[in-house]
Amino acid sequence: MNDRPWLQAYPEGVPADIDTHAYDSLVALLEESFRQYGPKTAFSFMGKELSYADLDQQSRALAAYLQSLGLARGDRVAIMLPNVLQYPISVAAVLRAGYVVVNVNPLYTARELQHQLSDSGAKAIVIIENFAATLEQCLKQTPVEHVVLCAMGDRLGLLKGAIVNHVVRKVKNLVPPFQLPHAVRFNQALAQGRALTLQPVSTGLDDIAVLQYTGGTTGVSKGAVLLHRQVIANVIQSEAWNSPVMQRIPAHEQPTNVCALPLYHIFAFTVNMMLSLRTGGKSILIPNPRDIPAVLKELSKHVFHSFPAVNTLFNALANHPDFGTVNWGNLKVSLGGGMAVQAAVAKLWLEKTGCPICEGYGLSETSPSASCNPTLTREFSGTIGVPIPSTRFRIIDDLGQPLPVGEAGEIAIQGPQVMAGYWQRPDETAKVMLPGGWFRTGDIGVMDERGYFKIVDRKKDMILVSGFNVYPNEVEEVASSCPGVLECAAIGIPDAEAGEAVKLVVVKKDPTLTEEHIRAHCRQNLTGYKQPRVIEFRTELPKTPVGKILRRELRQPA
Repeated sequence: MNDRPWLQAYPEGVPADIDTHAYDSLVALLEESFRQYGPKTAFSFMGKELSYADLDQQSRALAAYLQSLGLARGDRVAIMLPNVLQYPISVAAVLRAGYVVVNVNPLYTARELQHQLSDSGAKAIVIIENFAATLEQCLKQTPVEHVVLCAMGDRLGLLKGAIVNHVVRKVKNLVPPFQLPHAVRFNQALAQGRALTLQPVSTGLDDIAVLQYTGGTTGVSKGAVLLHRQVIANVIQSEAWNSPVMQRIPAHEQPTNVCALPLYHIFAFTVNMMLSLRTGGKSILIPNPRDIPAVLKELSKHVFHSFPAVNTLFNALANHPDFGTVNWGNLKVSLGGGMAVQAAVAKLWLEKTGCPICEGYGLSETSPSASCNPTLTREFSGTIGVPIPSTRFRIIDDLGQPLPVGEAGEIAIQGPQVMAGYWQRPDETAKVMLPGGWFRTGDIGVMDERGYFKIVDRKKDMILVSGFNVYPNEVEEVASSCPGVLECAAIGIPDAEAGEAVKLVVVKKDPTLTEEHIRAHCRQNLTGYKQPRVIEFRTELPKTPVGKILRRELRQPA
């Protein structure tokens, strides 16, 4: 117990450890769900529902088609799709055929896409036509031999599908011209696959399931190697952690989650899709979470219980005038991850929905969930909670030695969900892995005597003012609580006197907000060296597609 003080914070019924051998592979998990929940809805998209039985049949057909291309067991298949029905079908197909899923951000530039396809050695790609022009630009410089091309309306039925595709292509002009003469259409691949027999593949726990490329916020994008056992472990850990609150769903209601985060992001991949499939749940697919009116319009049609999101999305929704058109009364858990949840946003969300944001923490390298606040908590803690079952955290110094309670240092994580290493990068793997399977996160944190952890910041984002450490998260937390601030980001800028000074970039909620208002608020809440030297107003902040603020872009000269 002493080495795991956080266990005392566990709600009743949540185990200290989980069974990591519940399945032989993710394929076994999926196929159990197909058998168990056949007629139930697995995914809902633009009014079309895909049942577990449909997902079984369609992924089987696509898997058989992929096998017919002559790919070898363990070959990598890239999936470059937004949240559309073809995404879960493709993931299940790739895994059932014995291949490795390479999740690709659909908004990548040709340069970024070329890097990922070449680095992963992907032989095939499933891609939506909206981004086919990007692939065309770099295809010849990659190992990709086979292209399966999707359209937004492919799985929506003949009439509705044709209408949606017409609107996407001709009315909204969302499909730039492209030439991929050898590409096979998704529906054609399914039709061909139905005439074939899927060859069974003996996939094991130590086979690679996913190459999950890190966000690239720290430099060149690296593929985190996630084995079947690691993703399974994280699904079961997440299920155990959410169980106290999910038990409150009435027996006649199917557990339903809002999938607004992109599925290619590991948070949505594991905590939305895989966890929902394991528990017989339904996922509401949101193809574009930035279109807030469309998100609210879709949600107004559903009863839902779980909503994983990032701070920026919670904030944008809660501040939108149409927020009240949605019935939030059935929401049992709002999971915040991907970036720090701000107290002001958490307070507003609780006021408006009656459901607190339960903040967690994880990385691509931990499949992703590693810690979370107890799901029954009603108060916002401002921490990332406690390590989830079978997971250990440590605060370490630069030499990898543990630090005492209350002292800030790097967070290291050990658990069954920690990656096997970076794809073909033993040098990079060696930098982050310590003896005993401990992973160095690069995040600076502190543990209190209860075993709760708080992120102080990323190592590299720290601002050094006259020898004092200033953590951007702290400045942003204070500044965002100033009335009239919608969102903000703090960065370090060169300063002749102090080495570095704090610059704050602000997006206004109230147009009358002035620089002086913010300065007065910061003076009240921050010691002298932490206060912003420069304040800049912008209409928006640069973000990753998941909604993380890109501080590095703000550091670059305009």
